[in-house]
Amino acid sequence: MSLQDNVHGDQSDRYEESDLYRLRHTAAHVMAQAVLELYPGAKLGIGPPIADGFYYDFDLGQDEAGNRRTFSPDDLEAIERRMRQIIASRHLLVYREIDVDEARRLFQDQPYKLELIAELAERGERLSTYRHDTFEDLCRGPHVAHTGKIPPDAIRLTSVAGAYWRGDEANPMLQRIYGTAWPSKRELKAYIRRVEEAKRRDHRRLGKQMELFHFDETAPGMPYWLPNGLKILRELIAFWREEHEKRGYQEIAAPLVNDVSLWKQSGHWEHYRENMFIIPIDEQRTYALKPMNCPNAMIVYGLKTRSYRDLPLRLADTDVLHRRERTGTLHGLLRVQHIQQDDAHIFVTEEQIEEEYNRILNLVDRFYDVFGLTYQLRLSTRPERFIGDVDTWNKAEAALKRILDARFGPENYQIDVGDGAFYGPKIDIDMADALGRQWQMGTVQLDFQLPRRFGLTYVDENGEDQTPVVIHRVVYGAFERFVGILIEHFNGAFPVWLAPVQAVVIPITDDHHAYVEEVTAKLRAAGVRAEADLGGERMQAKIRHAQLLKVPYMLIAGDREVEAETVSLRKRDGRRQNGMAVEAFLQMVEEKVHRRAVEI
Repeated sequence: MSLQDNVHGDQSDRYEESDLYRLRHTAAHVMAQAVLELYPGAKLGIGPPIADGFYYDFDLGQDEAGNRRTFSPDDLEAIERRMRQIIASRHLLVYREIDVDEARRLFQDQPYKLELIAELAERGERLSTYRHDTFEDLCRGPHVAHTGKIPPDAIRLTSVAGAYWRGDEANPMLQRIYGTAWPSKRELKAYIRRVEEAKRRDHRRLGKQMELFHFDETAPGMPYWLPNGLKILRELIAFWREEHEKRGYQEIAAPLVNDVSLWKQSGHWEHYRENMFIIPIDEQRTYALKPMNCPNAMIVYGLKTRSYRDLPLRLADTDVLHRRERTGTLHGLLRVQHIQQDDAHIFVTEEQIEEEYNRILNLVDRFYDVFGLTYQLRLSTRPERFIGDVDTWNKAEAALKRILDARFGPENYQIDVGDGAFYGPKIDIDMADALGRQWQMGTVQLDFQLPRRFGLTYVDENGEDQTPVVIHRVVYGAFERFVGILIEHFNGAFPVWLAPVQAVVIPITDDHHAYVEEVTAKLRAAGVRAEADLGGERMQAKIRHAQLLKVPYMLIAGDREVEAETVSLRKRDGRRQNGMAVEAFLQMVEEKVHRRAVEI
């Protein structure tokens, strides 16, 4: 099963048609003009609007020592000042279409533009430009009417980073300036506050602070789960297993490495090989680390004769997958090369498709409600490269549209044309986190193709062989990404049932160590993830350390607590309760864990 590893925000078809998109697109052009004026000889890459802003890529060439020139923070301030001057002049944005010869003359000193012109000409596409003031750029638009439409106090250049031309490491490294633009200064300030809050919640910072995971240069994009992080992962999987057992899923596990003949049969070798880790064995054999679980599920289904009475057959797994990603795209737990999914492949008859999809969507509601998350759905249709015949694809897409129309209404989901998997259309789940950011997480894919390629059948009511349909689905998505998003969503302050350490027992002095150890042992025996802090620091330092680790409960023990066989409870949010019986604390924790409460 293939997941799209990008963030979906206002970067949609509706965004591209919006005034905000036009404003940011024009701001990118204004920035490019400012750079060319301040740095004569700079070479232009591309400069599109993106979610929450825009960027433009530049090649500043080399200095006298042969080092590639880069922008400094002071440079960004100067560029921003010049942008405001250009904006104030209210230059009209003028569109015109040009032929190939004129395009080459216009951009004769811009090698990256010439490369784009050659490709567009080869594909027979129309060439067009937008001009304002002295600046003209190869562009299809759209833009605002004039530069004065950009509020000068609502733009901000935010950062600069290296970016390979067209994302290819074999190409030159360019300088990418990121910026943002908004309809008002108030909206810019609100955006800056969101960015600051996102930095505070960054899962990479919190993951290190809370000792959850580690990335090592010897295994890029492949996390080490540290003890605290592994506890979170295990709790998520335990919850997953519990809910799937209730719904008749059967868990399987399959080999990590498979001969390429399997991937050729499934179609992944043709459509996904560049994203696979390939292992040559000898002249006759080549293996590959599996990037998907789908072919293995086909093998398990085909092990014996199946009847219509066996369907739906729900096979689920949490196997490890590996997918090759460009080094520059890796991003903490959110974009990795080692992936563990809550995968399932459900074999159904055509008549069972709609009922099974509704069962899956009920499961999605259950999972997302537990974490206080909301979601939206997208129908992703046939891509340019696909397997099977168009009629079957049309039938599959029509089935998914009927399901979404009946359950949510025709206006309450998006259609993402051409973004389906190569073997079938899908319903993608876009999840909103605490900051309102959209992430693609789960996906539910309808597949008429793979069962045919693997020769799978079931015996129908009339004793005849029929081909099943398979539904590929994940709900969490990749566990790595889901944990990363949960860290940021909760700001590291996990609900009690997920918290790696649920309680820390802290003595006031060394005289109370024995009682603290006794209480800790009692908590652990009852299933609470508890630790005793018996280090040499003072009590307040131990409390601060527990707060740094976002531990839900701190249990303080001194003379009064020892005598009364109680503890003084201090919650993560600062609330306190003195003289609490240990049994009462255990009952409170058990109740919150049982219902998987978000609050502490």
